[in-house]
Amino acid sequence: MSFHVLVTPRSFAQWDDLPLKFLEESGFLVKRNPFQRPLTEDEMAENVQNADGLIVGVDPVSKRVIESARCLRVISKYGVGIDNIDLAAATRRGIVVTSTPGANTEAVADLTFGMMIATARRITEADRAVKEGRWERFMGMDVWGRSLGVIGAGQIGKAVVRRAQGFNMKVVAFDLRPDREWAATAGVEYTSLEDLISRSDFITIHLALTDATQGLIGKDQIALMKQSAVLVNTSRGGIIDETALAGALNEEKIFAAALDVFAEEPVRDVQLLTARGLVATPHIGAYSHGALNTMGTMAAKNLAAVFNSLKPEHVLNPEVYKNLREGEKEC
Repeated sequence: MSFHVLVTPRSFAQWDDLPLKFLEESGFLVKRNPFQRPLTEDEMAENVQNADGLIVGVDPVSKRVIESARCLRVISKYGVGIDNIDLAAATRRGIVVTSTPGANTEAVADLTFGMMIATARRITEADRAVKEGRWERFMGMDVWGRSLGVIGAGQIGKAVVRRAQGFNMKVVAFDLRPDREWAATAGVEYTSLEDLISRSDFITIHLALTDATQGLIGKDQIALMKQSAVLVNTSRGGIIDETALAGALNEEKIFAAALDVFAEEPVRDVQLLTARGLVATPHIGAYSHGALNTMGTMAAKNLAAVFNSLKPEHVLNPEVYKNLREGEKEC
């Protein structure tokens, strides 16, 4: 029997078809996203109806979408953030949910540090000026020897710290589950969120978007930042109050900000996009050849494992194994 798999991420097997070949050679019938954008909730609900497996990026997998999926047995996240997946609804339906932690760690850390340097040295502004025929000087901020605050010291946060060490940066971190052994080895000091914000020249965010982190960096937190501070976010857009950030940039209360993620994507907030000192990229943190190939392969193997009665390494709802869905008669 062949199983039907819906694959929504546009970058899946885009540069290397190995993940797609793996699925096809394993007997899966693959349906791809036909649009050059994430699917809407209506489109997801329609396309997932007869799918046995789902490989998903940022497309919404809401309770409604899950209830529309008559045959679905596994949701394989192509990435790590699951704020777009109703995990509780999937678990109630006996659907395994997996992710690909570590696949894009170095790629996101590279982008994070690149955005720090580009923003501090105003590289994008200088590039635009030269191309427009203007030969101007752009005064930037030093990176070497400055202080870095890492909000969320998980795999990506730690990878950013490794890069910061090469720039002789003094690092402080905030995390609800401190890794004291790593901190001692890396020379990192754990502190409170408020202390980190007030002390750091550069602040970088590496958190999942949850009810607890929604709007975590708001007007009050931004007010604690140095006027010379640079804020970078390559995790999830909803963590920052974008209206407060735009106001702080335009009023020159902080030096600059770099965002790869936004509360709404594609971003349409003109006030934010036109704010002084903002560098913006279109959620490209994982977009390197190595990261996407690794992520695609992991997502495909996670999905296949479920159909082979194996337990994937990175299951996000292990309690589901008490109520595994084996498919319904009409499937």
